[in-house]
Amino acid sequence: MSKPTPTHSITAAITAVGGYVPPDKLTNADLEKMVDTQDEWIRTRTGIHERRILKGAGLGTSDLLVPAILDLCKKRKIDPSEIDCVIVATITPDYPFPSTANVLCEKIGAKNAWGFDLAGACSGFLYGLTTGASLIESGRYKKVIVAGADKMSSIIDYKDRNTCIIFGDGGGAVLLEPNDEGYGVLDSILKSDGSGRKYLHTHAGGSVHPTTEETVRNRQHYVYQEGAAVFKHAIKGMAEAVVELLDKTKLTSDQIQWLVPHQANIRIIEGTAERAGIPSERVMLNIHKYGNTTAGTLPLCLWDYESKIKKGDHLILAAFGGGFTWGATLVKWGS
Repeated sequence: MSKPTPTHSITAAITAVGGYVPPDKLTNADLEKMVDTQDEWIRTRTGIHERRILKGAGLGTSDLLVPAILDLCKKRKIDPSEIDCVIVATITPDYPFPSTANVLCEKIGAKNAWGFDLAGACSGFLYGLTTGASLIESGRYKKVIVAGADKMSSIIDYKDRNTCIIFGDGGGAVLLEPNDEGYGVLDSILKSDGSGRKYLHTHAGGSVHPTTEETVRNRQHYVYQEGAAVFKHAIKGMAEAVVELLDKTKLTSDQIQWLVPHQANIRIIEGTAERAGIPSERVMLNIHKYGNTTAGTLPLCLWDYESKIKKGDHLILAAFGGGFTWGATLVKWGS
């Protein structure tokens, strides 16, 4: 079997996975009472049956990641004080500043870590994974947490049936550590195209359109999406990134044990798998339970399927997000 050759003597292996979704569920039946939609329509168009919502005053994205990372540390039998760096992929930070990573480190007791947030929308975890792997490959850091989470309920308009049926809250994280046996993050194809922002964005709240009474009154702080355009670009972008990565690494679809796709829409997932030649039984799927948790979908898939992944398995993680951002990453499982 042809194997990709790492570009560094040190690779960044995933040695532990943690995840968390809040207990409160928002079902399709619940949404039928809120907007003009139907359970059957949502299930057939998106594959979503329910999604989780983080409820409670003063709770933010960091609170989705605290239990995920503490679970990860327990599995790996390490103390949070041993963590060197925390990267948080999110578009729903706790605050404009300080960073969610900064807050998170304090909450979990990672007293010796530095960290930062990374905004890549639904591709954020992929971007973070490549960034974290580079820190490990440099030889300067031994334990790097890459987390992806979003409290999407904080920026969703529950009067907009185009978006409120799709998104949920949740997140997960992986621990990266040095490896000299060829396991870990092996290669990535990462891309972006800012012209796609017109199809999927939040209009106000940034420096271009700061928050005013008018922007709040006009509901411009919620997610805006043109579904048809996003669908078209997503299925093309994800599929092409996976195929390009296979070609680059000289692997065939038969040599990929798991496709880990961003959980945005069941039709996008099926289309990507079909284009890549990967059968459905080797495609991770949990969109029916959680909906689209944006930066949280990929680590949540790894968390859900962790017991089924074997050491040495090749995984391709693929995502597409607002901006546009997209890409695919090859991982050789090492735990």
